[in-house]
Amino acid sequence: MKQFFFTAIISVFCFVLPQPSNAQENLIEKQNNLDKKENLVTEKTENINLDTSQLNITGLETADIKPTVTAQKLSQELQDIPLYWTVISEPEIQEFLINYLGDIAKKIARYNYSPKYERGNELGNYITMQGLKNPIFLTPLDRAAFYIDDIPVDYNNLFILSSPELDRIQVLGIPQSSLVGKNSSGGIVKAISRQASSEPEVIAGASYGKYNSRELQFSLNDALVEDKLALRIAGVYQGRNGFIQNTATDEKIGEKAQFAARGQLLWTPTSDWTISFNSFNSFINDGHPPFNKLDASEAFEVDINTEGYNNYNTNTQALKVGYQGKGFRATSITARRFSQQEFLFPGTTGATQTIDDLKLKLWTQELRFQSPETAKNFQWLLGAYYESQNYIVDNAQVDIPGLPKVRRFGDDYRKTYALFGQVDYKPMEPLTLSAGLRYESSNSSLDSTYDFVNPDGSLSPIRPDVEDEKVSDEEFIPSFGLKYQLSPNLIGYANIAKGYRPGGLNYGADTEDTLLFKEEKAWNYVVGLQSVWLNGYLLAGLSLFHKDIHDYQVLQFDENGVLGDINNIDLKATGVQFQLVGKPAPGLDLIASAGYTNSKYKNYINTETGIDLSDNQVPFLPQFTYNLAAQYRTPGGLYARAELRGYGLTYFDDDNTIKQEPYALVNARIGYEAETYGIYLYANNLFDTRYLTSGYLFPVPDGTAEFGDPVIYGIQMKAKF
Repeated sequence: MKQFFFTAIISVFCFVLPQPSNAQENLIEKQNNLDKKENLVTEKTENINLDTSQLNITGLETADIKPTVTAQKLSQELQDIPLYWTVISEPEIQEFLINYLGDIAKKIARYNYSPKYERGNELGNYITMQGLKNPIFLTPLDRAAFYIDDIPVDYNNLFILSSPELDRIQVLGIPQSSLVGKNSSGGIVKAISRQASSEPEVIAGASYGKYNSRELQFSLNDALVEDKLALRIAGVYQGRNGFIQNTATDEKIGEKAQFAARGQLLWTPTSDWTISFNSFNSFINDGHPPFNKLDASEAFEVDINTEGYNNYNTNTQALKVGYQGKGFRATSITARRFSQQEFLFPGTTGATQTIDDLKLKLWTQELRFQSPETAKNFQWLLGAYYESQNYIVDNAQVDIPGLPKVRRFGDDYRKTYALFGQVDYKPMEPLTLSAGLRYESSNSSLDSTYDFVNPDGSLSPIRPDVEDEKVSDEEFIPSFGLKYQLSPNLIGYANIAKGYRPGGLNYGADTEDTLLFKEEKAWNYVVGLQSVWLNGYLLAGLSLFHKDIHDYQVLQFDENGVLGDINNIDLKATGVQFQLVGKPAPGLDLIASAGYTNSKYKNYINTETGIDLSDNQVPFLPQFTYNLAAQYRTPGGLYARAELRGYGLTYFDDDNTIKQEPYALVNARIGYEAETYGIYLYANNLFDTRYLTSGYLFPVPDGTAEFGDPVIYGIQMKAKF
C-alpha cells in the first residue's frame, strides 16, 4: 500500500501543489457548531438527524437509526443550532449528487443557479441568493463569496467538486462581514473537503451514461508519519460527447472534458499545532455550448460555420496554520490563486465574441484570533484580511456583421484591507445576542483600451485610453443578531446586517464618463423559526427576509445586445422560505423546501438605451422555487430516490422580455448497497423537459438562448477499500 501510495504522490504533485485544510475551523460559536455538528436538518444520528439512513462518505453505509431523543436533549440541540446557516451534510451531498456549486440548488430553495457560459465564459455563471444576482465577469467582485477549504474562489467559476471528497457545504444567505476574511453582501458558500488522516483509505467511483457521459473519481489517504504527517490526494474526471446537431457540418458538437485534482499534506507536530499545505487544480476543455436562437424549433439543432469553445484552467495553493493556546485560538491562512481562460462564442448570424486571454491573479492573507472552544456564555473573534487581485482581459473582440469589429483590453488591479470582529453573549439561558463590525478599505486602479479593429488589423480608439486611473473606498459594516428559546422544541431568531460592495472602474465602459461605478450599500433583515416535533421525526423551518439596496451595481446591455456600462440603481427584495423534513416510517425520508422572492429594480433607466426599467424583476431569479424528494432504503440494501425540482417564472434580461415559463424537472435513482460497494441506475431530467437556463438579445434581432441538458441516464458504481 505504501509503495503504491508514494508512487501516486509523485505523479499527482508534479502538477498539484497543496491547498488549505479545514482541520480547525476558527469561527465564532455559530461557525464552531457548523464544524462539529450538522444543522437542524442534518444533525448527527445520535442527536436529531432525520437523514441518518442516507449514504455515508462513500455511499455504502445503510444503517437506519431511529431518532429517539428526549425533550431535554431537543432543547439543548435547538440552543446549539447555527442560525442563519444551512449545512448540507456528507450524506446529503451523496444523495443529491452535488458535484458543482450549482448543485446546491437541489437542496436549498432560496439558492438558484443558472449554468451559463456567458458567450462561452464559465466565469459568468449566474448564482442568486435571496434576491441578489452575482455580477458577471466584467465586474470582478462577487456579491456571494465562495470558499473551498478556506480558500476564497474568484468569480463563482464552475469548478468540479468530487462528491465523495466533500465533508459538508455551508451556505449563509445573509451578508457576511465579521466571520471570515472576505466580505460578501449576498452571502457565503463554503465547501469543506475531507481532510488527510492516519487511516489508510482508497475510494473509487465510476459512472457511464447517455451521450457517452462518463465520470471517474478516486482518492487516496494514508499516514507518512503515524499521527504526525498525513497525505490525501483526490481527483475527478468528467466527460461527455456533444448532443447538438450542426446541420452546416452534419456533425454532433458540444463535447465536454473536465478534470479536477486536489492534494493535502497535513502536519500535526503537537496537539496545539495544525499545519496544512494544500492545492486545488481544475482543467476545463469544453466545446460549443448549448446555444440556439430564442425561437428555435429544435433546441439542439443549429446551423453554424464557427463552433464555440471554452478552455479554462485554474490552480490554487494555500498554507493554513492553526494554534490552540491557553484562553484563545489563532489561525493564519495564506492563499494564492491563478486562473486563465480563452473562449469563443459564435452567434447564429455570424456574429462572434472572443477573448483570447483572460487571467486572474489572487493573493489573500487572513489572520483570526478567537475565544477557546470551552467558552460558553461569551465568545469573541478578531480578524484581519488582505487581498491583492489582478484581473486582466486581453484582446476581447466583438464582431457583428455590418458593424465595425471592436476590441477591448482591461487590467484591473485592486487591493483590499479589512479588520473585523464579532461577539456572542448569552445574558440569560434562553437568549443569545451577537454583534459584529468590519472596517474595509479598497483601492483600485485600471488600464484600459476600447478600439475599432480596422481591416488591416490596426486599431482606432473609440474612447481615449485609460492609464492608471484610480478609485478608493472605505466603509464600516455592522451586523446584529439574536436567538431566543421559545420552548423546548421551538426557537426564534432575527438578524440585521449591512451589505456593502466597493465601487470601482469598468474596463468595458463605452466612454470616459462611465468608467466609474459607485459603492453598493444595503440593509438586510431576516426573522425565522426552527423547530423539532414528534420526538425528532419531523423538522420544520420558516424564515422571511427583506433587502433594501442603494446604488445596486447593474451591468447593462446596449442596443446591439453587447455588455458595456455599469449603472447604479436601487433595488428591493422580499421573500419567504420554508423547509420540512420528516421520517414517517423506517427507511423512508421525505424532504420539502420552497421559496418565494419578489426582487424588483427601482428608479432604473438604462443609460445605454434610455429605456425605463423601474419595477422590473431582477433577472435569473425564479419568483418561486420548490424541491420535493422521497427516498427509501430497505435493511437488505435496496435503495430508491425521486426528486422534483420546480421553478417559477424566470426572466433573463433587465427588460423582462426574455423569459422561461414555470417548469419542473424530475430526477430518479435506484440501486443496491453492500458493505463495501454500491451500484445505481440514475436518470436526470427524466421526462426530457425543454427549458432555458439563459437568454439575451445578441445578436440582434434573433437573440440567443441557452437550453438546459436533455434527459441523461446511466449507471454508477462506488467502492471503498
